[in-house]
Amino acid sequence: MINKKKEYLKIKKETPRKRDAKERVVDFNPTYYLFSKDEADTQSLRCIKCPVDHLKGLDGEFDFCRTGCPLSNKIPLWIEEVRKGNIKRAFELSNETSPFPEILGMVCPHDILCQGGCTIAKTETGSVTIGAIEVYLNEQAFKMGLIPDYGQQRKKVNKKVAVIGSGPSGMSCATFLLRGGVEVDMFEKSDRPGGLLTYGIPNFKIKKDVILRRFGWMQEAGMNLFLNTNIDKSEQLKQMIEEYDAIFIGLGAPSSRGARMKNEDAHGVYHVMDILKHAQKRVFEDFYESILENKHVVVIGGGDSAMDAVRTSVRMKAKSVRCVYRRDEANMPGSKKEVINAKEEGVIFEFYTAPKEVIIDKGRHAKGLICQKTELGEPDSSGRRKLNVIENSDFEIECDVIILALGFDNVEFPWYDDMQINTGKWGDIIVDKNKRTSNKRVFAGGDAVRGADLAVTAAADGREAALSILNDFGITL
Repeated sequence: MINKKKEYLKIKKETPRKRDAKERVVDFNPTYYLFSKDEADTQSLRCIKCPVDHLKGLDGEFDFCRTGCPLSNKIPLWIEEVRKGNIKRAFELSNETSPFPEILGMVCPHDILCQGGCTIAKTETGSVTIGAIEVYLNEQAFKMGLIPDYGQQRKKVNKKVAVIGSGPSGMSCATFLLRGGVEVDMFEKSDRPGGLLTYGIPNFKIKKDVILRRFGWMQEAGMNLFLNTNIDKSEQLKQMIEEYDAIFIGLGAPSSRGARMKNEDAHGVYHVMDILKHAQKRVFEDFYESILENKHVVVIGGGDSAMDAVRTSVRMKAKSVRCVYRRDEANMPGSKKEVINAKEEGVIFEFYTAPKEVIIDKGRHAKGLICQKTELGEPDSSGRRKLNVIENSDFEIECDVIILALGFDNVEFPWYDDMQINTGKWGDIIVDKNKRTSNKRVFAGGDAVRGADLAVTAAADGREAALSILNDFGITL
């Protein structure tokens, strides 16, 4: 028996090993290897099982893995079961509060959520590697033949709910509704389910069969999935209100932001989702051509979607790839490890650089980008330093393709008014603490409510909406 006392001081934090950059840039296979049994077992020894539940309601600020997780997952409990070698129980605990833990274990920014709240994160040996253990235990459970709870053993109730959108919030809402025995019809405008998980996150971050596997299980449990079905007309919603006992809206924030620069509508200027979806369809083998091959590509932005775009461009055989960001590297909002990965893969970063104008030829094809140098000024009222453009600092970057990765906005669909669904100033759906809209039978969550945010917060919204709907039906889980 291994002495667990202060194992976190004896064993250093280990993160999943990753493939060599030269190997991984030639395909879209995952960058990181999954934990082995030995790696997961060893890292699970480092958890000190903080008494977070005993401290709830007490005065003071306490940071733990569970308080850092938007889903409040029972992290210490399932890590303890992994430590004991009880994968089945760890699997049950992991899936009890999370709708798809093996997916969130790959795509969550753990360092600022659960691992950021880990008590031992600030020690010299670092936090417990929670996300990697989470993926490991679930994949081991699947190999053992275990299947998540989708209400397979529960008696069906005479209630029917429509879920509009199959992204993280819709997927989560459907999961917990199915557990309650409710009939679920899910409507997705695309040809495959998963929303951002399928077409917005590249395959080198998460393989798509991992996502499609979940939908397969939900369909086997009785969920009806309607693909290539766009719900955008008032008549459709009016019919749904008559047919369903409740409706959940999980449409995301589908509008990509522009850069507001001259000639932004030129040929060769793309929004990031156009490129990511194009690349993923090539992975699915829907078609083979690459619109970026042998092109000089410039990506504008510094968030995770920008890092996805530059790393995707490399794999789509671009001749060169540059990332233009108006501040410095320390201020980039995206994942730090993704910046490191991009650099390893040959991406060139242009910091303190703001785009000004797209250079075009007579046919309005992009031929380059005029940029200006910037510098950080005094802090504004929020404490963030202002950005100043340096006069007479214009310079050109030669390129054939420009990708705008500047974030996403909500879309205020015309049927919101018809359904008496109130929205905020940015087109975001207004909901109460139970995720109920101003229409009592309509619920919403995810980016449609929050604006562009994390998959895990969308999952939390979907779960809370489902629990509220179930409560309306007199059903408890």
